[in-house]
Amino acid sequence: MSVSKAKACLGVAVLVCNTAWSQGIYSCTDAKGRKLTSDRPIVDCNDREQREITPSGTVKRVIPAPLSAQERAVYEEKERVALEERIAAGEGKRRDRALLMRYPNRVAHDAERAAALTKVDERTELSAIKLRELAEQRKSINTDLEFYKKDPNKAPLPLKRRIEENDSNIAMQGRFLVDQDAEKRNVNQRFDDELGKLNGMWSQMGKPMGAESKASQAPGTKK
Repeated sequence: MSVSKAKACLGVAVLVCNTAWSQGIYSCTDAKGRKLTSDRPIVDCNDREQREITPSGTVKRVIPAPLSAQERAVYEEKERVALEERIAAGEGKRRDRALLMRYPNRVAHDAERAAALTKVDERTELSAIKLRELAEQRKSINTDLEFYKKDPNKAPLPLKRRIEENDSNIAMQGRFLVDQDAEKRNVNQRFDDELGKLNGMWSQMGKPMGAESKASQAPGTKK
C-alpha cells in the first residue's frame, strides 16, 4: 500500500471515530458481566439498562431495561388512571363553564331555584287537593257502609271495591307527598352545591355574591 493510500485510510478511520464519539457511545454490562461499548444501542443488552455517554464522558441519557409483563401491566394501569383523571378534570372544567354561562350572577341562580321549588309546591298542592277529595269519598263510603256495620263482611262486592280503591288512592297520594318533600330537599341541596361553586367563580370574576337566596331562606322551605 502506498503512503498516500495509508494516510487516506487513516484519515477515514479518524473521521469515523470522531463521528462515532460526536454521536455518543453506548455502554452496558451484559448478562455475563462483560462491560460492552458501541457507537449504537447494544443488541446483547436489549434486556437491560444501557447508557449513552457523550465524548466528554458524561451520561447523556439512560435507556431503561424493557418492562416485564407485570411491570408493563402496572405501568399501563397507572397511565389509564392518569388519563381518566385528566379526562374527568377536563369535563369538570367544561361543566363549570356551562354552569357559569347559565348563571352569570346570583339573581339568575336564585330565580331558577325559586322556579324549581314552585313546581314542587304546585305538585304538592294538587296532591293535597286529591287527598281532600278522597277523604270526602270515604265519608260517602262510610255512610253506605253504615248499613253493614254489624257485619262488614256482608257488604256487597262493589262497595268493598270502592273501599279498596279509596284506601289504595289515599296510600298512593301519601307516598307522593313524601316523595315531593324529598324532592324539595334535593332541589335545595342541588342549588346549594351549585352556589358553592358559583360563589368561587363569581369571586374570581370580581362579581359580588349578593345577599342570601330568598328562595332558600323562605319560611317553610326545607333543605
